[in-house]
Amino acid sequence: MSGMSLIDTETLFQNLGREDLVIIDVRGEGAYTAHIPGAVQSSWHEYSDPQATAKGLIDPDVSRLEKRLQALGITHSSDVVIYSNPFDNWGDEGRMFWMLHYLGHRNVKVLDGGWPKWTAEHRLYEHVPVNAAPGNVRVSVHPEVIIQKNELKQLVKRAHPDTIIVDARSVEEYAGKEIDGLPRPGHIPSAVNIPWNGFLQPDATVKPLGTLREMFHARGLNEQQEIITYCLGGVRSAWVYFLLKLVGYERVRNYPGSWWEWSRDFAAPAEKDMKLLYQVTAKADEEAS
Repeated sequence: MSGMSLIDTETLFQNLGREDLVIIDVRGEGAYTAHIPGAVQSSWHEYSDPQATAKGLIDPDVSRLEKRLQALGITHSSDVVIYSNPFDNWGDEGRMFWMLHYLGHRNVKVLDGGWPKWTAEHRLYEHVPVNAAPGNVRVSVHPEVIIQKNELKQLVKRAHPDTIIVDARSVEEYAGKEIDGLPRPGHIPSAVNIPWNGFLQPDATVKPLGTLREMFHARGLNEQQEIITYCLGGVRSAWVYFLLKLVGYERVRNYPGSWWEWSRDFAAPAEKDMKLLYQVTAKADEEAS
């Protein structure tokens, strides 16, 4: 399966207008005023639990989620292509990719290079919003790609050599920088830090798969282990979920509650890395002076 979850701009261009193709622009409504022909607009926020404080938690109402996907024109046989501006977001296309996996739709690809590459190549775009004819996709939840807070709390209480927890936030956040609106700084104990924004080339395409594999191996991740990803709201971590799937990691789960939810539960353990925090803060001060 590896490498199959990316589609290049030329292949997408050749397939524009195909009946069973659904293109989802996951940028905001403002950016969507110019978009790839035929693309519908949908951002990850529309699938969140309206009752939850933690922004990343998914709406538990599955029938409502199903209607959302049907409104995008998705049928059970649709090939879905997701794109965004990868330089201008938090890995939103990974979040939509992961959510579709979670909801049981596997025919999903991410446009390599996204909007920046599409426009750099002077390809067609349009301005009129697209309203798709409703699709008939049925949703079935796949719990094997998600982890909830309580299970993760149990996991970190004991040694877990077969499971690696990946924190996809910035080094500063991981180390324990205070952030407005969050009750506690720090990271989940035993987590390794792999920032979400280190995987792109200057043209917004994903680095070669061999390079990605080396980057993951260098951080101690191997394909036999189960990998759990998290960040602040389960978006950057879903991008890392996408990349792990791309290079052939079979057992990957995203924690959608992430630090938004975890930091509010004082029974959920947190740790800081004061040495690392000092290093990154000193470096930032140095660069500022």
